[in-house]
Amino acid sequence: MAPSPKRTFHVASDAEIKRGEVSDVYFARTVQILRARHDRQRVKAEVYLKSLPADYGWGVLAGIEEAAALLGELPVDVDAMHEGTVFAPYAPVLALEGTYVEWAEYETALLGLLCQASGIATKAARCKRAAGDRQVISFGARRMHPALAPMIERNAFVGGCDGVAVTKSAELIDADPMGTIPHALVLVVGDTVEALKAFHEVVDPKVRRVALVDTLQDEKFEAIRSAGTSTPCGSTPRRRAAATSSASSRRCGGSSTSAGTSTSGSSCRAGSTSTRSSASIRSRTATASGPRSPTRPCSTSPSTSWRSRGGRTPSAASGRAPSRSTAAAAAGRPWSCPPRRRRAGAPAAASGRRS
Repeated sequence: MAPSPKRTFHVASDAEIKRGEVSDVYFARTVQILRARHDRQRVKAEVYLKSLPADYGWGVLAGIEEAAALLGELPVDVDAMHEGTVFAPYAPVLALEGTYVEWAEYETALLGLLCQASGIATKAARCKRAAGDRQVISFGARRMHPALAPMIERNAFVGGCDGVAVTKSAELIDADPMGTIPHALVLVVGDTVEALKAFHEVVDPKVRRVALVDTLQDEKFEAIRSAGTSTPCGSTPRRRAAATSSASSRRCGGSSTSAGTSTSGSSCRAGSTSTRSSASIRSRTATASGPRSPTRPCSTSPSTSWRSRGGRTPSAASGRAPSRSTAAAAAGRPWSCPPRRRRAGAPAAASGRRS
């Protein structure tokens, strides 16, 4: 008989991460050696990207809020770019200074937080750029561990996605979750049109009506049938369908229709594919630019700073939702930041893994 698991879900707890227990063992051994030598050397280190994929000219930073939470109680000084800032290889995105033995065991977690968040934000920005004026929604949760789903979708939003599907993810960005109608509802009801009518009768009218038309019959015929039920209860005006990008799409380019308008989904997989660019942390002095105004979430001035242990630490406690990405400006195709039911702001992040 297999032994009982030591924990319900195979993820580290907040407390374990904060204690520096999610760390490569050689950092623990390094600290052991330095403490035996009574070595309390103070160092400066910086995190930067070494390279991007061949067709990538830029990355979008994310993860600084979590980095601040990780380092917030340590005796270190930190400078960092703002969350959502566009960065290039070899540009320092975060720098810290302090006694090495007091933060050495946090390097693994720090780089992991910055790397994965920035990879997701960068991929989302590229999807949004490819989608043009069409909406891009992150549907990536079912392809990732549920403990990570809010983090994934939050950073997809930072990168440029127009919305997220998971309820807990939506809480992080102070927005309503977005979605269509699951295939399961159509299968249980037994008919696409009847499922659409049931959805319309029960679900809050402010939720957009988007019918899946690829469950039971050919999409052309199901789209025509669904178009005839644009206002099945006679109470809700017809709405134009939104193109969706779904990391959970079972096939590329599935069709959807609402109020007689058929639109193909772009399936960019913004929520589930992360680009893990390499990053290094080395003993060098960081360079930084001036802070970005929180009233201009699409601006590109890239840095913020804080002093851990009692200093100004950016965190979720500030009540600010994550800012929008500035990737479009670097990509040569600006897009505007649409008005949202949230406040702009929040700090910045880095991308990469330790070399």
